[in-house]
Amino acid sequence: MQSKKFQRQIEGFVCKKCGAKVRGNGYTDHCPVCLWGLHVDVNPGDRAAGCRGMMEPVRAEVKSGKYLLYYICKECGHKFRVKSAPEDNLYAVTKLINK
Repeated sequence: MQSKKFQRQIEGFVCKKCGAKVRGNGYTDHCPVCLWGLHVDVNPGDRAAGCRGMMEPVRAEVKSGKYLLYYICKECGHKFRVKSAPEDNLYAVTKLINK
């Protein structure tokens, strides 16, 4: 039997970068204000990563009409890519394009 790669976790948090209070929807993996996140998952939602380092948004691109955000963990160097969420700060997203 194949294991489920995505585990939905509905949880809010206070952003460790900008202090915004974020209400999670089960798919929230970064702050919608500053776009920073925490390295907490191996697979989305599993909270199995032991690192807990800050995930810096380093660039964004538009693909098929959607924004993709690219991250790198400031602690261990792990690289990660996610789709932008509708509630994300569009100004912050577009500043990352062509970076």
